[in-house]
Amino acid sequence: MDELPIKEIVTNYYNGNFYIGTANHGKLIDELSGRIAAREFDYMTPANDFKQSYIHPTYDSWRWELPDNWITYAKDKKIRLRLHSPISPQCSKWVKEDNRTPEELTRMLEEYMTQLCIRYANQPNVQWIDVVNETIAKENVKDPVFGDQKRGEWFGARQGTSLWENPWTIIGFDEESEIRTPLYINKAFEIATQYAPSGVKLIINQHGNFEEVVWERMKKLVSYLREKGYRVDGLGWQAHIDTGWEKIPGNVERLDKFISWCHQHSLEFHITEMNVWIKDGDTTRETEQAETYGKVTSTLLKHVHEGVVGISFWNVRDEDTPNEKWMGCLWDNAGRARPGYERIKQELINHITQ
Repeated sequence: MDELPIKEIVTNYYNGNFYIGTANHGKLIDELSGRIAAREFDYMTPANDFKQSYIHPTYDSWRWELPDNWITYAKDKKIRLRLHSPISPQCSKWVKEDNRTPEELTRMLEEYMTQLCIRYANQPNVQWIDVVNETIAKENVKDPVFGDQKRGEWFGARQGTSLWENPWTIIGFDEESEIRTPLYINKAFEIATQYAPSGVKLIINQHGNFEEVVWERMKKLVSYLREKGYRVDGLGWQAHIDTGWEKIPGNVERLDKFISWCHQHSLEFHITEMNVWIKDGDTTRETEQAETYGKVTSTLLKHVHEGVVGISFWNVRDEDTPNEKWMGCLWDNAGRARPGYERIKQELINHITQ
C-alpha cells in the first residue's frame, strides 16, 4: 500500500467521506506539476482560473478558455473539480477602483455569478463551488478612505487598487441582521442556490490561522444564510500555516471542535488550501514540516465517520505559489516529494488499520 499514489489509497479504502486533492494552474496541466497532480489526485482545484478577475474583469469582457479547458480535462481524466470561483478579494482592478457604486458592483456580481453557474454548475465533474471567500478580516486594518477594520469583523474595501481588499462590501449591509451581513454574500448565495443543482456543494471559504473570533462569526453567518433560505453545504479553511502550527496551544483543539460543529450542523468541512511554510528556507526542517502536515491530516481523519472532510493542497511545487522561497508544498521544484507527502500517506494507512 505504501507504493500506491494517494488517490488509490483514498478510492480503495475510504467511502466518499474523505477527499484529498491539490490546486494546479491550467497553464501547468501538461508540465511537471500537472503530471504529479494527475498521478496522485483525482480531485483538483483550478487555482484562480475560475475567478471573476479572469473570467469577467469588466462589463464588456469575458474569458472562458481556461475554465472550459479545465472542464474538458476533468472529463478526460475522470477528475472531480472544486471551482475556486468565489466573490472575494481576488477581483479585477476595475472592481477595486474607489469610485465604484453599489449598483455597478451588484451588476458585476450578478453577471459573473449567474453566467458561471449556468455554464458550469451542471457539469458532472464539478462537485463543489466556493461561493464567497475571505469574508471576515483576519487582522486589524487601517484605511483612510473606507475606515478601519477589526479582526473578526467583515473584510471590506480599501483605498486604491493595489492592496488586498474586499470591495464588494460597498454594495451595502443587511442592517436588520444581528451580524450586519454584507449584501454581496446574500446575492452570491441567492444566485448559487438558484442555479446549482443539489449535487454540487456550495462552500464558504475563509483564510487565517483559525482564529476563534473569525469562526464564531462564521457560525452566525451560516445560520443567517440558511434562515434566508439559501443553501450552505460546507465550510472551507485556507490553511496557509507555518511549520509547528500544531504546537501552538489551542490550535488543534479548535480545529477538532469546529469540524464536529460542522458535522452536527450538516456541513462538510474542507481545508481548501493548504501549505505548511518553512519561511527561513531551512531544508533540515522538512521533517518538522511533515509533523505539521501529519497532525492536521490525522485531525481531519478522526471525523470521517461523522461527515465529509477534505484537504486540497495549494499548488504542487514551490514555484507554483507566490511564495516560492517558503517551501510550503509537498514537492520541491525538481518534483522531489518532501517527507510531508509520505507522512500524509502514512496517516491515511494508519487510519485504515486502526
